Amino acid sequence: MLRWTDLLLRHRGTVILLWVLVAVAGALTSPTTVSRLSYSFDLPGRPAFEANSDIVERFGGGGATDPLLIVWHGTAKASAHDAGVLREFERSAEGVARSVPGTRVITPTTAPDLVTSNGSVAVAVLYPPVAAGPDPYVRALPALRKAVAGADVAGRPLELTGAALLAEVSSGEDRGTLAEILFGALGALVVLVLVFGSLLAAIPLVIAACSILGTFLCLLGLTSLTDVSFVVQFLVGLIGLGVAIDYSLLIAMRWREELAAGADNDTAVRRAMATAGRSVVFSGVTVAVSLAALIVVPLPFLRSIGLGGLLIPLLSVAASVSLLPVALATAGPRLQWPRRRTPSPRSRLWRRIATWVVKHRWPTIVASTGLLAVLALPAFDLMLGTPRWDAAGTTTPAAATAQAAITAGIPPGALRPTEVLVPSGRAAAAVPELAAVKGVATVIAPEGPRWQAAGERLVLVWTAADPSSGSAKHTLQQIKALDAGRVGGSPAEDDDFVSAVYGHIGWVVLGVAAVTFALLARALRSLWLPVKALLLNVLSLGAAYGITVWIWQEGHGTSLLFGIPASGSVTTWVPVAAFAFLFGLSMDYEVFILSRMRESHDHGADTPTAVVEGTANTGRLVTCAALILFLAFVALSTVPSVDVKILATTLALGIAIDALIVRSSLAPALVAVLGRANWTLPRILGRILRVPR
Repeated sequence: MLRWTDLLLRHRGTVILLWVLVAVAGALTSPTTVSRLSYSFDLPGRPAFEANSDIVERFGGGGATDPLLIVWHGTAKASAHDAGVLREFERSAEGVARSVPGTRVITPTTAPDLVTSNGSVAVAVLYPPVAAGPDPYVRALPALRKAVAGADVAGRPLELTGAALLAEVSSGEDRGTLAEILFGALGALVVLVLVFGSLLAAIPLVIAACSILGTFLCLLGLTSLTDVSFVVQFLVGLIGLGVAIDYSLLIAMRWREELAAGADNDTAVRRAMATAGRSVVFSGVTVAVSLAALIVVPLPFLRSIGLGGLLIPLLSVAASVSLLPVALATAGPRLQWPRRRTPSPRSRLWRRIATWVVKHRWPTIVASTGLLAVLALPAFDLMLGTPRWDAAGTTTPAAATAQAAITAGIPPGALRPTEVLVPSGRAAAAVPELAAVKGVATVIAPEGPRWQAAGERLVLVWTAADPSSGSAKHTLQQIKALDAGRVGGSPAEDDDFVSAVYGHIGWVVLGVAAVTFALLARALRSLWLPVKALLLNVLSLGAAYGITVWIWQEGHGTSLLFGIPASGSVTTWVPVAAFAFLFGLSMDYEVFILSRMRESHDHGADTPTAVVEGTANTGRLVTCAALILFLAFVALSTVPSVDVKILATTLALGIAIDALIVRSSLAPALVAVLGRANWTLPRILGRILRVPR
């Protein structure tokens, strides 16, 4: 790192110019990058995905895209059981369908369950043609809404709802990533001002801005090679903000420490890079390795998150170990205004905490482990799937309409049907077989050429329970076991998604753990420190999953925090995405703390002293870094999508649990217990890893 730093300081102007060019290019091309992101959740080779692809190709819509519902609410004087009212409703529904050519419609004549037992609600199901992109009904919805707004039955208006309209819990206004990034940056600025108390607080934000814009520029190139998921834009903006600031904080605080010890500015920069800069490189590589886990998952959607996510730590490291040292060497002392002296980064509070933890190491281990175990318990009830239909609450007209219709007695499965492609000759026999499955409310085999193609007939199955519930999932397995035809629909694709992602996840986790162990063993020159770090990560992740299940799946606090009910399940891709990010981000803090402990020990301190010194020097840093990331994920939770809210909750709470429980108490206590074993590395392992002596 010293030779690298000397090279940077000899070419300061060139380094600054290159990063300015990268930032400008990233800013100018970011709208193009965002427009080229993919909203596809393809599952190539999976039965439900292939069936859904054929359904869309042959019939123009349906498949994994759930239908829309036209809902009419009657009165005491106008009931859907009145033949005249029902005919008027069906004519109106068919008129709405005609407003978008190619729309298929199912009315109560075809499916009597679309009228509630008391006649208070009547429903028609629409299958408009779908479009590629984030909103499959982007072309159909304006005309449908206009047609619905202009129609009424017996003096009562028609209303439009559907799973596609329930996916967002706010007005659905697309703010892009800018609002979330600005919210996260504002929170980070407050923390940085408290840390530095000077103009130096702006430097980490400048580094973060350059790394984020550089990452977006790299994403543009990546989109020309492969599809990149839209989720990546939020992760780049907010995780990039947090990680880049973390790395900048580590180097800047070490630089201030060297200045406080009497070093001149250039020497302080070199020493900070030789110590903290080295830790940043190893941390970034560790985060990148954990994200690489997603690349080997056999799904384009998650693979693209892995590829895009890899760029986040790499660009953050690049900016932190190139632009930051140049900035500190060029203007660092002047940026410490209005402070007149350089304060020591050693925290007296964290020294007292570490001293207490070392003195009471066993009680700390027992209490911390017990607390993490309690937090992790709900994870054993984890249910993966799409959030329930009522997770949107009643915050939008579409959500309120759906709530009223289902409450009145319309089968929840009408919102998310299971669609079966049955050979035309078997349709008559398949319908009663499917209807006999426990948990099935209705089976519909619409007549006409618009429901038949290529020798197969489309049969719709509506479950009596929400398709995300455990009972409906059991019903789906029974439908598949019947082998009546090719099973599609969004519930079946969710099921395929879970098996595709988690069928071999154990090997992915083992691979990431093995590579991470090798990196940490080489960086820390220890056998047991990496083992301890990996075990602590398991506890930390388990606690993050458990509290996410407790909040979202079981609904403890969703109304208070987000104004919506429980989701009933955790979005299928959230646990694996959270694993990739939390595993790497947690290792960031582990490397920061353990590297400083190792440095203290190498300078002659015994293990208890090394633990106290390492924690005193990094406790404030880790706390501030975790707080900044926490605020970034809070910003991410303001995205309207329920799926993104669940991911943001997992990441925010995972970071908080890791910083407050694991790294501040449990990790130091375990290092104190292990004693001399912390600092040993078997000779044969050292030779394999080529650890320098």
